[in-house]
Amino acid sequence: MAVSYLQPKEYVRSVPLGTTGYSTQESLEYTRWLATHHYENFQVVSFLLPKKLHQDFYNVYSFCRWADDLGDEMGDPQESLRLLKWWRSELHAMYQGQTSHPVFVALKDTVERHGIPIEPFDRLITAFEQDQTITRYANFDEVFAYCVNSANPVGHLVLYLCGYRDAERQALSDFTCTGLQLANFWQDIGVDLQKNRVYLPLILLEKHGYTVDELFEGKEDERFRSIMREAVAVADDLFQKGLPLIKTLDRRLALDIDLFSRGGMKILEKIKDQNYNVLCRRPHISKAERVVLLIKCLPRLLQS
Repeated sequence: MAVSYLQPKEYVRSVPLGTTGYSTQESLEYTRWLATHHYENFQVVSFLLPKKLHQDFYNVYSFCRWADDLGDEMGDPQESLRLLKWWRSELHAMYQGQTSHPVFVALKDTVERHGIPIEPFDRLITAFEQDQTITRYANFDEVFAYCVNSANPVGHLVLYLCGYRDAERQALSDFTCTGLQLANFWQDIGVDLQKNRVYLPLILLEKHGYTVDELFEGKEDERFRSIMREAVAVADDLFQKGLPLIKTLDRRLALDIDLFSRGGMKILEKIKDQNYNVLCRRPHISKAERVVLLIKCLPRLLQS
């Protein structure tokens, strides 16, 4: 059966769940297409990664993209929970040797060749399920607990794909991935408010006499800036704790991770530069700034 080249939201509304008959080649072409045509325009692989790993990254990315969209794009939390439950059943079936959906047909070989356990995939689904039922976090411990499922598994998957399986590197990766998640949260506070999600810890708002209602009103005053100043400092500290990971990796992967870390820290820097006012103006990194980050990282690639 030919694969329908559709984004996840359109796919589940056009193709009956459980449809089978996809060939391996068709499935690989679908994950490659999805990874290079999604509206987020996220660059899944860079020229730094060995070409032999590109398809594996496309396959893993497609699993994550599907789970993310099932959680965020359906417009109904109950429907998202139903579809995420189905997605988990497809994941578990794949680990039992049975595949039907093209993403899992493509992913199965990647998982087997790299010996990737089910846990990081399963935890990602848990995070997307949590987004359907929990929209407020009392303190940073609760935010970090969310990141254990939403961000840290991605770092573990990257390490598995690149041949690293030890707990020490995974722990350092967790610092970086949680830092990246927080940088994304602080960058996208306004976007998340549209989904009724507040990732800033409520205890931090209370500390500065600021309310959730004022947050939704877009009130940017010295209280809000004080909240953001502390939130940014927490994320920056996580990046600093994760930086030692870079020295333990192959040079190409090290440069990729260095770029991701520098990108996250650049977002925090831009938040500071606009005096922590992120509700009216979303900070972003321009293409020119990305080139500068790459140039700063290149000497690492040239080291012997």
